[in-house]
Amino acid sequence: MKIAMLSPIAWRTPPRHYGPWENVASLLTEGLVSSGHHVTLFASGDSQTSGTLHSVCPRGYEEDRSMIPKVWECLHISELFENAKEYDIIHNHFDYLPLTYTGLISTPVVTTIHGFSSPGILPVYKKYNKEVFYVSISDANRSPELNYIKTIHHGIDIKGFDFNPQRTNTLLFFGRIHNDKGAKQAVEIAIACKKKLILAGIIQDQEYYNQYIAPHIDGENVIYVGSVGPFEGNLLLGNACALLHPIQFDEPFGLSVIESMACGTPVIAFDRGSMPELIVNGKSGFLVNNMDEAIEAVKNIPEINRYYCRRHIEQNFTVSHMVNKYIKVYEMILNI
Repeated sequence: MKIAMLSPIAWRTPPRHYGPWENVASLLTEGLVSSGHHVTLFASGDSQTSGTLHSVCPRGYEEDRSMIPKVWECLHISELFENAKEYDIIHNHFDYLPLTYTGLISTPVVTTIHGFSSPGILPVYKKYNKEVFYVSISDANRSPELNYIKTIHHGIDIKGFDFNPQRTNTLLFFGRIHNDKGAKQAVEIAIACKKKLILAGIIQDQEYYNQYIAPHIDGENVIYVGSVGPFEGNLLLGNACALLHPIQFDEPFGLSVIESMACGTPVIAFDRGSMPELIVNGKSGFLVNNMDEAIEAVKNIPEINRYYCRRHIEQNFTVSHMVNKYIKVYEMILNI
C-alpha cells in the first residue's frame, strides 16, 4: 500500500519537544513502514523518517518565526495534492484546510480529527462529510454533525518509556502552560498537599504564566523546567509519584496521560473529555470533579499499583495497536 502522510509543519516531525500532532503522524508513519507499507511523509525538511520524506518547507514555522505560516501551509498542502495520483490513500493530520482540496482528486482521504479548536471550523468538516473519511481520536471528541469511520486512540512507542516501580514524593505537571491544561490548579493542588511539584512544558500564555505560575516558583517546592525532549520527559514521568492533569476543557486526548502510565506513574485528572477512556479510575489513576477531590486523590496515590499502569498501556495504547487499526481502516476504504 502506498500511503501519503500529511503532517503539520508547525514543528519538526517527530518534534524535538512539543508537537503532539506531529508526534502522532511520526509514530504512525514509522509503524506503517515497519509493517511493510510504502509511506511518504509530507513534513518539514528537517523531519526524520524511515519512509520517504517529501518537503517544501525547510523547518517548522514555530521554530523559525521569520516564516509566514499560511504561505508555507499553502505550499505544503498543495504539494501533496498535486501528487495525489501517486498514492493509494492520503492520511491527513493537518486539520481542516486540506479538505478543501479533496474534491479535485480521486485518491481517498482519511482525516484524523485531532480536535476542534473552535465550533467555527465545523462548516468545513460538514461540507466534506461524505467525501472524506473521518477518524476520531476519542469517542468524547466526536461531533454529532459528522460521520466517522472509526475511533482510534493514539498509541505510543512503549520502548521509549521506562517503567519505574519506585515512586518519589514529587508531583508532576506535564503540558502546555495554559488555562486549558490547568497549570494553575496543579500548583494549588501541590501546595495544598505540601508536595514538591515540577512543571514541564511550553509557555503558551505568557500572561497566564506571569500571573499564576511565576509567583510560586521557588526552585525548591515549585520548579519550572521548561519544555523538555523525550529523554528528559521519560525521566520526569517515571520519577513522579503522580501526574497532575486538572484540565479546564474537554480534552480530545492526552498523550502525556498515557505516557505517564507507561512509566508506571498514575494520573490524577479532572473527569472531562477523553479522560474516562484513558484512565481506569482507582486502578491507573483517579478521575476527579473538583479541587477537593484532587487533593484527596493525592493522599490515595499509594493505593495505585504502578505495574497495573504499565500493563494498561501495553494492552491498549501502543503504536502497534494504533497502526493495526489504521491499516484496517485503509483496507476498508480501498474495498468500498
